Amino acid sequence: MLFSWREDPGAQCLLLSLLLLAASEVGSGQLHYSVSEEAKHGTFVGRIAQDLGLELAELVPRLFRVASKRHGDLLEVNLQNGILFVNSRIDREELCGRSAECSIHLEVIVDRPLQVFHVEVEVKDINDNAPVFPMAVKNLFISESRQPGSRFSLEGASDADIGTNSLLTYSLDSTEYFTLDVKRNDEEIKSLGLVLKKNLNREDTPKHYLLITAIDGGKPELTGTTQLKITVLDVNDNAPAFERTIYKVRLLENAPNGTLVVTVNATDLDEGVNKDIAYSFNTDMSADTLSKFHLDPVNGQISVKGNIDFEESKSYEIQVEATDKGNPPMSDHCTVLLEIVDINDNVPELVIQSLSLPVLEDSPLSTVIALISVSDRDSGVNGQVTCSLTPHVPFKLVSTFKNYYSLVLDSPLDRESVSAYELVVTARDGGSPSLWATASVSVEVADVNDNAPAFSQSEYTVFVKENNPPGCHIFTVSARDADAQENALVSYSLVERRVGERALSSYVSVHAESGKVYALQPLDHEELELLQFQVSARDAGVPPLGSNVTLQVFVLDENDNAPALLMPRVGGIGGAVSELVPRSVGAGHVVAKVRAVDADSGYNAWLSYELQPGTGGARIPFRVGLYTGEISTTRALDEVDAPRHRLLVLVKDHGEPSLTATATVLVSLVESGQAPKASSQASAGATGPEAALVDVNVYLIVAICAVSSLLVLTLLLYTALRCSAPPTEGDCGPGKPTLVCSSAVGSWSYSQQRQQRVCSGEGLPKTDLMAFSPSLPPCPISRDREEKQDVDVDLSAKVSNFYLFFPKCLCFSFLNVSTPLEIH
Repeated sequence: MLFSWREDPGAQCLLLSLLLLAASEVGSGQLHYSVSEEAKHGTFVGRIAQDLGLELAELVPRLFRVASKRHGDLLEVNLQNGILFVNSRIDREELCGRSAECSIHLEVIVDRPLQVFHVEVEVKDINDNAPVFPMAVKNLFISESRQPGSRFSLEGASDADIGTNSLLTYSLDSTEYFTLDVKRNDEEIKSLGLVLKKNLNREDTPKHYLLITAIDGGKPELTGTTQLKITVLDVNDNAPAFERTIYKVRLLENAPNGTLVVTVNATDLDEGVNKDIAYSFNTDMSADTLSKFHLDPVNGQISVKGNIDFEESKSYEIQVEATDKGNPPMSDHCTVLLEIVDINDNVPELVIQSLSLPVLEDSPLSTVIALISVSDRDSGVNGQVTCSLTPHVPFKLVSTFKNYYSLVLDSPLDRESVSAYELVVTARDGGSPSLWATASVSVEVADVNDNAPAFSQSEYTVFVKENNPPGCHIFTVSARDADAQENALVSYSLVERRVGERALSSYVSVHAESGKVYALQPLDHEELELLQFQVSARDAGVPPLGSNVTLQVFVLDENDNAPALLMPRVGGIGGAVSELVPRSVGAGHVVAKVRAVDADSGYNAWLSYELQPGTGGARIPFRVGLYTGEISTTRALDEVDAPRHRLLVLVKDHGEPSLTATATVLVSLVESGQAPKASSQASAGATGPEAALVDVNVYLIVAICAVSSLLVLTLLLYTALRCSAPPTEGDCGPGKPTLVCSSAVGSWSYSQQRQQRVCSGEGLPKTDLMAFSPSLPPCPISRDREEKQDVDVDLSAKVSNFYLFFPKCLCFSFLNVSTPLEIH
């Protein structure tokens, strides 16, 4: 074995040296052990785990394994103690024949991380093969006329072992006629011969039986025997003689049939038939040699008649015999040593063993992908193989050991760019011309979660009509993930936040798989004009990646609010407005004003007034302003007019379909002298309100002037700050006042003031003032008319005069109050 222990200081030093040597071999990727052939099962070879620097506890988790291309079952490793031992019978002669070097190459592979080691186990020869002669009984014919000292060539024994185990010595049974002659030439080939010591006498001893024993140099030594049966022949005293005892010839492998190898030549000093020579192969030649070569018996030409393969046999030893035709015939022997010259006739062989497939796209550089082993049955430069990789890919081949390569990662991978590679490994030998072989390797790139879901837009604008049914689908968000499988599986969720006092999830929801956004309850434009929120898309990778998209949901107004009548301030029975009108008034006298508001926006809140026809088709002397709601006389009143008129005013918005409300005005015609009287009768109760209205008139003008001054100051301060500081945006804030004008009249009127929220999260509510155009002429109101109207009309006219002196947008800006303002 390679490693041994002795309880003495010298042995310990030797062991330390061997350990250092093993450590250096591990660093270079190779260990060397030795084991004798025919070792029993379980025989210790080496502590392979310890020599490779591996812990015993990590052998199983790291998938420690030993592989061999051709002899994987001969040696095995005990994973409990890391010892390499003999697993099955090892026959050196079966593995390597008569080659002087015989080794078993092992690949030791461990994972996590992947490491590859090469181990070479030398198989040592033992003397397990006895010498063997070609024939158990050898017949030899010798003429009695042969002189002492004559030598007769014999076929020696062969031993399948190598080295000293195959060094043979011969012995011969004791005899007075013969002795053995063993010669060793420069080719280390022993020539065995039988030498005649004294003249033979056929008449005394016609036959001789000898036993030749071959003894090898092993310990213990093994022997083999052959029996010589010698027949003594008479007369023909000159045997043929070859020009050379040994012929050395070189022959290219794959030589075509009929190729001349060599011509042997022998001569005989006799005359006549005793001089005629016939050539033949020695009967001891193997059948394989006889099948490959032909010998012409007449001219001694040896030619090719079978397939000559260098990889099958590198040399041949041919025994040729020349026999004359004398009686008895005499013969001579020569040896033809035929060396086969290798040519490049074998294509390299490639064996690819995949280890780490598929490859993660974030694998570090130099990650081992596969192991590649190459071989070529040729020899010399014809058997020297180099490997290359095509096409240009992010991989490269690294030579790890003789005829072994590792396919490693050379540059970063991106599965989203290239998901698989088709590699071609080419093995080319050094012959001329060279031969090559190719093998394909499919490398699949495994996905890692390195791409977050991406929306096509960063923000979406959605329009939804109010009063939608609960659970209706309002939009679908979609994000694309460039990864694969679960890394590309996208789920959607809301980014929760507060909308006023309520959670966002009480308004909308998103389907986790489809990305469909649903409105969970009916939306009310009067409550919420804009709902801004974010939807998150996350993949199923580990760790998950995500991104957000903003949705701006605008709630569109529908005509779902009918006009609402403002309650009259004075008078009225059962919700009707009562007015006293003198009969002396002329045409155009304003009798009363109907006031109404609409909670909707835009055209849905634009109101118009219509006076319904009287009962029985009677014509009444009154009309109503289409957009002002003012009821006025159409002509001068006279005595024939009914004393009481019930006027029905229809208030209608411009929605589709339009909604309406009805106001009732009771008009009583009185004589001119009765109006003041009636006024005096009500003076007791009206003095206080009239005085209060006068005070309100003064206070209102003062308040309007103060608010206007404050507004102008605020605008100037805001403009200065805006110019000096960068603009900032908030999610929520008061909305801009909205002015909706009538194209038919070209002036304005106020419909309703309300509070609305426009939110993308949490924020303060905003106010929105909707105004429409009345049908009043833009000229100043005369002093005479002011004196004729009552206190309410007088207050309305003064407020109208104020609006005529200020821009409309300015008026709408400061009319942000909590109670409705009536405009007459």
